[in-house]
Amino acid sequence: MDTRDAVQKARQMGLDLVEIAPNAQPPVCRIIDYGKFLYEQKKKQHEAKKKQVTVQVKEIKFRPATDDHDYGYRMERARGWIAEGDKVRATIAFRGREMTHRELGAAILAKLRDDLADISDVEVSPKMEGYQMFAIFVPKKTK
Repeated sequence: MDTRDAVQKARQMGLDLVEIAPNAQPPVCRIIDYGKFLYEQKKKQHEAKKKQVTVQVKEIKFRPATDDHDYGYRMERARGWIAEGDKVRATIAFRGREMTHRELGAAILAKLRDDLADISDVEVSPKMEGYQMFAIFVPKKTK
């Protein structure tokens, strides 16, 4: 239908001519109440936002000399967070001369990677950032 005819018909009906799909060939328009159209669009966006899942990044901190019991406790906490769908950032904090023994931090992160391998993947492999070494674990994708 020609644009002028459509506008004229919409005015006769007391409604608006609203462009629904501007990128289509030819563009798609409808004769509807524009206020109602905006209301329904807003409602759809609100519903979509409700269904959106927010992923948080939880953090667990270690030191190069972290004991086995402390490691086990923190690993279980990380396992719980990953099971809930959150990401986990594991951080090893070095102080002073501990920086010369970075392999101790790398060993802790490698052990954590192996312990969490059944439920998580490594998003960021272990890397240094100042006096901290960190890795980020994400839940495995379910099919």
